[in-house]
Amino acid sequence: MKSLLALTLSALISVSAGSAFASETKAAAKPDLAKGQEKSTQVCAACHTADGSRGSPANPILQGQHAEYLVKQLTEFKAGKRVNAVMAGMAGLLSEDDMKNVAAFYASKQAKPGFAKSKDTVALGEKIYRGGIAAKQVPACAGCHSPTGAGIPAQYPRLGGQHADYAEAQLVSFRSGARANSAQMTGIAARMSDLEIKAVADYVAGLR
Repeated sequence: MKSLLALTLSALISVSAGSAFASETKAAAKPDLAKGQEKSTQVCAACHTADGSRGSPANPILQGQHAEYLVKQLTEFKAGKRVNAVMAGMAGLLSEDDMKNVAAFYASKQAKPGFAKSKDTVALGEKIYRGGIAAKQVPACAGCHSPTGAGIPAQYPRLGGQHADYAEAQLVSFRSGARANSAQMTGIAARMSDLEIKAVADYVAGLR
């Protein structure tokens, strides 16, 4: 009886260890850039271009964006936490592995520089980005997105070089509550005027 019990326990331990090893191996598996490129061509390229570079100003530049951030956004589009009918449909076509592969593919690309367009607001945009708006308790954007706009992986997205039109639209969307997947950004945008939003959005387009 003792021998049988010992064998049973040994088998259970082996199965458990094997399962743990398999889980760790899966978690540690690196994204497949080739598969990411293939999937992005099928699903994403029509709106975001083949390599996620400077397409329509209405759509975000994905080139050089942090992979963890892209996976988070795709997951939240698919779950309905971030509301966008087009992106919900696109994200719905992607598995978890697809998302990781596509995100890694775009993150692997070198982001191309952009340019601010408004000379009239660039000083205001820089002031907000680097120093915030003390009177409105708006923190400096650089505190989370870095002085160069590079962002912080997994937490805060890269903003440097992003389309001004897209950045402005997202800030307005946060302010109105239409985009509700970041309580922090909702609170910040709620205290900003149209001019302040437009100025900082234009300024980040030229960050590098």
